[in-house]
Amino acid sequence: MAAEKPDVLLVGHKKPVIVGGLEGNVTLHKLIDAADKDAFLKPIADKVRAIAVSYTSERIGPEFMQRFPKLEQISSFGVGYDHIDAKWAGAHGIVVTNTPDVLNEEVADTALGLLLCTVREFPQADRYLRAGKWLEKGYPLTKATLRDRTVGMVGMGRIGRAIARRLEAFGVPVVYHSRKPQDGVSYKYYPKLVDMARDVDTLMVIVPGGASTQNMINAEVLKALGPRGILINMARGSVVDEPALIQALKDRTIYSAGLDVFAKEPQVPKELIEMDHVVLFPHLGSASEATRAAMDRLVVDNILAWAAGKAPLTPVPETPPKR
Repeated sequence: MAAEKPDVLLVGHKKPVIVGGLEGNVTLHKLIDAADKDAFLKPIADKVRAIAVSYTSERIGPEFMQRFPKLEQISSFGVGYDHIDAKWAGAHGIVVTNTPDVLNEEVADTALGLLLCTVREFPQADRYLRAGKWLEKGYPLTKATLRDRTVGMVGMGRIGRAIARRLEAFGVPVVYHSRKPQDGVSYKYYPKLVDMARDVDTLMVIVPGGASTQNMINAEVLKALGPRGILINMARGSVVDEPALIQALKDRTIYSAGLDVFAKEPQVPKELIEMDHVVLFPHLGSASEATRAAMDRLVVDNILAWAAGKAPLTPVPETPPKR
């Protein structure tokens, strides 16, 4: 007699790679199909043993997890997992997995693109040409260049190292700040973020979201960065004190900013949109079809490993698997 397929709840969009990879291997319940979510969950809550999360805006907190007494694993899309209370999950025997590594190079590529666009004003130049202004005169010389800059990396994890490799190839000096010095990293380490901001003219932010990094780029850091300073945020909108950044840009406390993330996505402050000396991306970090498919596949593979009784492929530190 064939073993009964485990019940898995899909929270978020019905992505083809995730749905196709799970259906046939598990009994998949799609929350997005429910007109009444409470009514949908009530008859299956005692059966659900794993949750696949396909979208990082879906909040998975203790109240939600407690609805499923047999819950063993949550497999989430994305390298960031601040939408899940992983500490609570770990304390209650639930393993949380994310999708690291498969997006490192794509995000690093985007980071360099955003940096170049911000420093050299490429989007502004494109708008200038499309408006017919080149027929009148050439685009003004950009005041900023990468040639005389030092980039301070805020975070030196896997994506941070991929970004730093690219900066080295560009001939741009790199230093970094993180919670502690990183093994195998030769760049100069700054224990204090504000000290690094004072010594560099460009900050590249690539740290996880969550309470520990909330508003770590604040008014003090921006003031230390100074009037030549450029801030690039590839992390989470929560990492930057957005009102303080807006004020610093208005006052020219810093020179410019390139932002791929915002505090209340997809809402972007009107003040930022109206500024012509900043570059704004709609959270494009890993947004290519190939990379997103690889991330979706890793969501599936973590669920299938669990269903087969194997160790999770990419557990987060707060929820180490049982030996």
